[in-house]
Amino acid sequence: MSNVVRAGLIQQRWTGDKDSMIQGAVDAIARAASQGAQVVCLQELFYGPYFCQIQDADYYSYTEAIPDGPTTKLMQEVAERHGVVLVVPMYEQEQPGVYYNTAAVIDADGTYLGMHRKNHIPQVKGFWEKFYFRPGNLGYPVFDTAVGRIGVYICYERHFPEGWRALGLAGAQIVFNPSATSRGLSQYLWRLEQPAAAVANEYFVGAINRVGVEPLGDNDFYGQTYFVDPRGQLVGEAASDTEDEVVVRDLDMDQLAEVRDLWQFYRDRRPDTYDSLVTP
Repeated sequence: MSNVVRAGLIQQRWTGDKDSMIQGAVDAIARAASQGAQVVCLQELFYGPYFCQIQDADYYSYTEAIPDGPTTKLMQEVAERHGVVLVVPMYEQEQPGVYYNTAAVIDADGTYLGMHRKNHIPQVKGFWEKFYFRPGNLGYPVFDTAVGRIGVYICYERHFPEGWRALGLAGAQIVFNPSATSRGLSQYLWRLEQPAAAVANEYFVGAINRVGVEPLGDNDFYGQTYFVDPRGQLVGEAASDTEDEVVVRDLDMDQLAEVRDLWQFYRDRRPDTYDSLVTP
């Protein structure tokens, strides 16, 4: 019997305020659940604009505690209502003045399972993230959920192969990569890096991007959200490059064993030869 997980990804454009972004996400989760989705991931910093286009301390006001903040609590209720696992990227306040780019993971019964804090923080024009976020300090956790073992790798992190591999070694079957990435900087990499990571690490990847040009800058977020299988093939079509969209796809988890039996990358690793990779 086929072992299929129906998974969803949600791309949104900035509406102008936090409340409507949250409501839009709640509505989109409901649509995904109505299509049978068992796990859904939202985009990076889902309830705000991508404020890292400028450096302005006013945007610290978008932070919330996790898991005790209102958005996590709401999403726990939403997860339980629909019986769906949720990955919810937010702007986290650990304590006043200590902020992280974080994704909370919530199980299908509404249980908060933990979080991933973005480890790799860019600081380039239009992506001034070091102004807003402290680098993550939780490593690369993998979460046991109702749909299996999932991991999270946020946006800029996708350029770093080490974290992808750490998630695979920890047993991830699906890795979600919520992002905010624009046409001018890295669009040509969007269809290269995540499929390559899926192949190299032999798991499914869900790549999520936002859409639209936001008032804070000229970054044109190009959407094209998609799932890719462990053979590096897109699962169905990628989403629109201009419109809000809910992407729901069936992931055949039996492919994981098939690919790992064919391409023995984990067997043939040589960690004894990699010491120089972790020498500063």
